[in-house]
Amino acid sequence: MNANRYIARAADVAARMIGGEMMIMSGADSSLYSLNETASILWQAADGVTPLAQIVERHICADYAVDPATALRDAEELAQDLARHGILLLADAPVPDATLRDTVPPARESP
Repeated sequence: MNANRYIARAADVAARMIGGEMMIMSGADSSLYSLNETASILWQAADGVTPLAQIVERHICADYAVDPATALRDAEELAQDLARHGILLLADAPVPDATLRDTVPPARESP
């Protein structure tokens, strides 16, 4: 993976933060995943438009005493693993419609 990769949450998952860990359930096969604190940070920042390297720099390196190269390598491995499970999308270019997945649809007007 390169530093210009983008990550976005898959559309067919349900996710909730419980006690500092992100619990994710796949809509495809109902598999349940538990992400630790740092993995949860990546998950929450996976908007499809911010490069992975920038997410790591802003959210991981800024809060933890970790070497940027090591943090990026670890984040790349995590992103690839989550993508293999179908709960994260990887792209070489921004995925702008990924941010729409987290919006609430407009309310319907009553007839």
